[in-house]
Amino acid sequence: MKAFKQKQVWFVTGSQDLYGPKVLEQVAKNSEQIVHGFNQSDAISMEVVYKPTVKSPREIYAVCQAANSDENCVGVILWMHTFSPAKMWIAGLNELSKPFMHLHTQFNAELPWADINMNYMNTHQSAHGCREFGYIGTRMRKERKVVVGHWQTRDVQAQVDDWCRAAAGWNESQNLRIARFGDNMRQVAVTEGDKVAAQIQFGYEVHAYSLGDLNDAINAVADNDITAQIDRYASEYVIGNELFSDEYQVDRLRKEAKIELGLAQFLNDGEFGAFTNCFENLTGMTGLPGLATQRLMANGFGYGGEGDWKTAAMVRIMKVMGQGRVGGTSFMEDYTYNFGATDQVLGAHMLEVCPSIAAAKPRLEVHRHTIGVRCDVPRLLFTGKAGPAINVSTIDLGNRFRIILNELDTVTPPQDLPNLPVASALWEPRPNLSIAAAAWIHAGGAHHSAYSQAISTDNIVDFAEMAGAELVIIDAETKIRQFKNELRQNSVYYGLARGL
Repeated sequence: MKAFKQKQVWFVTGSQDLYGPKVLEQVAKNSEQIVHGFNQSDAISMEVVYKPTVKSPREIYAVCQAANSDENCVGVILWMHTFSPAKMWIAGLNELSKPFMHLHTQFNAELPWADINMNYMNTHQSAHGCREFGYIGTRMRKERKVVVGHWQTRDVQAQVDDWCRAAAGWNESQNLRIARFGDNMRQVAVTEGDKVAAQIQFGYEVHAYSLGDLNDAINAVADNDITAQIDRYASEYVIGNELFSDEYQVDRLRKEAKIELGLAQFLNDGEFGAFTNCFENLTGMTGLPGLATQRLMANGFGYGGEGDWKTAAMVRIMKVMGQGRVGGTSFMEDYTYNFGATDQVLGAHMLEVCPSIAAAKPRLEVHRHTIGVRCDVPRLLFTGKAGPAINVSTIDLGNRFRIILNELDTVTPPQDLPNLPVASALWEPRPNLSIAAAAWIHAGGAHHSAYSQAISTDNIVDFAEMAGAELVIIDAETKIRQFKNELRQNSVYYGLARGL
């Protein structure tokens, strides 16, 4: 079963009437077989829908219009089986608002050396048909992904899936609603930003609500629902006997369950996919949501601490992109360093790290929250699973948004952390902390990020191109002088691009 049950991409093949009915019939059969192969492959997570071969400007325009209006279609794969004169595509590509991939493939992998004739050559013309199509995409300045190789290979199918996932993330971004309870943390710069500009570029909406609105939903939660929620906690997490034998801790846990259920009801009723809050504004609440926020993230909601709506949006978008993959996605913060033989970062937050990244079954405990509001808050404790990961930060530079990505290697802590009352992940940034941190700072990256072991760099590259957003990548090849030059060149490019 495909990980994306409702979303789909369309497969459209380009040709022309000059070839005659027999060739066009073969083109259609071959296209259907490719679509069938994609849908049978476990490497592709989304249904691919076959569409009839387009052979004229009107047919191309019509299928592009149809893709735009179909809410389940998140993008279009375009393939030129034969030669498809590219002037036919101008009106359609101008109309197409969904992202598209240019698949540069050929139906047969190998040439039939002994039998090849001009009929074969005319039927299998992707080699130059796709170059004609490529020209018009470049001439029209259309952002698109180009995937080259035989359609049956695992590598090509993996690239197709990366793009499909990015298209699903872009679709989510276009429809995402974010609930913002309270304001940003006072005097913090990077979590601020232009919400109107963000909605124009990324599509998502940010809506502010008072704590009174949320408290109404929390206070409406019934006692029997709270009891049932406590039973869920007991079945899903490691909980020491001392918690349930302490009336005060049980009371704190019941208050947290009430917050979770009320918050979930508010978000679901408003069709929100992400939310933010701030520990400096909790009027009427019994405490800052800890376990509640962790569980809501584990259930797919995006989250950003201290009013960070940009990170909340990215966490949700990356969770959508990562559906069905091993590994989780979480709100994260670079918290403290371990300088040693290999320099490391201990990532955490005051409470809100998603258990989808946990290496083992989380432990539920109640501890004092000591920043801003001083109260005892239930939270899940764990360390992050070892393996490759990425950190992603979206910042507002005033004239544009920049997405910053750092590739990481998450490692198992060398010792236990018995006195750390929050969840955490320990990682080694690529190429090393010295270069990665300097590059992140030069780029203006936030102290908050969307951390993921389910999403690849290629997914974010595809998403940024769909959004028309600047993306800078910090990886094993990064060198500071070249990176700073890239930032300078990007400033010129995006400044000119917005003015043209």
